[in-house]
Amino acid sequence: EHALLFGKEGAKVVVNDVGGARDGTGSDTGAAQAVVDEITAAGGAAVANTSNIATHAGAKELVDQAISAFGDIHAVVNNAGILRDRMLVNMTEDEWDAVIAVHLKGTYGVMHHAAAYWRDQSKAGKEVDARIINTSSASGVFGNLGQTNYGAAKAGIAAMSIIAAGELARYGGTVNAISPTALTRMTEDLAGFKSEEAAQALPPAAVSPLVVWLASSASAGITGRVFGVRGGRITVFEG
Repeated sequence: EHALLFGKEGAKVVVNDVGGARDGTGSDTGAAQAVVDEITAAGGAAVANTSNIATHAGAKELVDQAISAFGDIHAVVNNAGILRDRMLVNMTEDEWDAVIAVHLKGTYGVMHHAAAYWRDQSKAGKEVDARIINTSSASGVFGNLGQTNYGAAKAGIAAMSIIAAGELARYGGTVNAISPTALTRMTEDLAGFKSEEAAQALPPAAVSPLVVWLASSASAGITGRVFGVRGGRITVFEG
């Protein structure tokens, strides 16, 4: 939904999706390409990327492709995620590492490579008006049983966003995070998301307008914030 709305609003979009299952296993190039096809069919511009952003090299490939395909990069939305839910006493090292790698390291990696590019642009005398929007979660902000790995990563993303906002201000960049609630592949079998009422009240498309606005020039004065967003409601979280 984020990518589709960006395309509708005239952005040139690089759609990244490794195409794995909800637990991060497997891969499929069709997931990203399907979204690209939908954007281009509507008259937009988009390319697919299937790099694994949980690796430093994969994150760089994504940023580099945006620059090579479209000549520049103005906004980054970090939204990749997997789940390996388990109570702490039963959680394996792999279940911890996999979730931290995608959410926390993946967000860091894409941020790092984009920010380094913007710093170089700024030092070269070019005007930079850049945006990063990261994805935190209520599991990280408020906590959720069975998600020590996911919650820790999402809390880290919220903190990382606030810190990065202070660091990138000198280069013309803003950094914010959202904590979305929506019925998606990540949540479809969780309690409270299985009803028709949830499908009507919590569509993913309701989250995307905030994301696209935060990526626009209209949001230039907003940075270092974590927003809760669900349905038609937006809240501002305070530390």
